[in-house]
Amino acid sequence: MFKDINRVVRLMVIMDFFVNSAFGSFAPVFAIFIVGQVAGGSAKVAGFAAAVYWIAKSSLQLPIARFLDKTDGERDDFWALFFGYIFAGLAPIAYNFVTQPWHLYVIQAFLGICMAFAVPAWYSIFTRHVDKWRISFEWSLYSVFSVGMATAGATALGGYIADKIGFNFLFTAAGILAILSSFFLLLIKKDLFSKNHQERVMPEHKPHR
Repeated sequence: MFKDINRVVRLMVIMDFFVNSAFGSFAPVFAIFIVGQVAGGSAKVAGFAAAVYWIAKSSLQLPIARFLDKTDGERDDFWALFFGYIFAGLAPIAYNFVTQPWHLYVIQAFLGICMAFAVPAWYSIFTRHVDKWRISFEWSLYSVFSVGMATAGATALGGYIADKIGFNFLFTAAGILAILSSFFLLLIKKDLFSKNHQERVMPEHKPHR
């Protein structure tokens, strides 16, 4: 199934399998952590924490995407995705030091900013490199493998780890996995940075914006 897919798409699907596994591992038990281990933690705090993440991400993603579109080539997309994922991986590790709700909100805002860079960059690179004769299949492969299967396995394993070993180990392992997964991008750096490819993805005429 993977051998007939081009190198960039294949490696991005594999990379996001691990990234989504990392963040999916603690998603179903995150509210339990907040209620049980954060001073004043409650369902309300958990809800606010989720809202802070989505507000930060949603506020910045469109301006960042617009900037990435204005910049020729894929170097900017590469670095936005690479550093976005690396810094996002620091967020789960930082959860280990949360004692007050405001600590959590700061980390969630930071994570939202990181993903505001990473998400449009990922979409941009993947869309450019998806094989045009099997667009539906390759996007579905990403959905099934990198999202569905990764989340299913990670949520079950994450719940078990949190119960048997503890949240500190779970958050640290998730953060390290997310950071290490971002280095898959280095395997496609040459594909994205080659002169011929850069010229191919540069628009001949930029519309007025």
